[in-house]
Amino acid sequence: MGEVRVKLALADGFRTQIKAGAHTLVADEPRGAGGGDRGPSPYDLLLAALGACTAMTLKMYVERKRWPVAEIEVLLSIDRIHAADCESCSDLAPDAEIEHISRLIYVTGEVTEEQSQRLLEIAARCPVHATLRGRPHIEDALIVRP
Repeated sequence: MGEVRVKLALADGFRTQIKAGAHTLVADEPRGAGGGDRGPSPYDLLLAALGACTAMTLKMYVERKRWPVAEIEVLLSIDRIHAADCESCSDLAPDAEIEHISRLIYVTGEVTEEQSQRLLEIAARCPVHATLRGRPHIEDALIVRP
């Protein structure tokens, strides 16, 4: 997998340079959160990664199956909710707060109900979705440069 380098100069507010391979992106916080709104927020980037992975995974599947699909669109949002307000969170304490991601997948094409159900199963297998569900281990190290 690739390496991503993220750099923030404190004089730039929250504007953050992101280098991923040959690509350069900018992230920022919205003005209401003290940023300059010069790029997507970190949560927007997280949702974008999940949405892109979902669409790409489904594209590979529908092409392999030769299903008549012309377009895949994924609409995502994230909210903090109580587990009691989540239908599929019965394994958590009701007063626990969780990050809840809503993922709506729009498929344009002639797809049967059975195919739709299969596409939902395949969407749940996208690698980013699997990573988020697996609660990845994050190892940190801090290096001080003079």
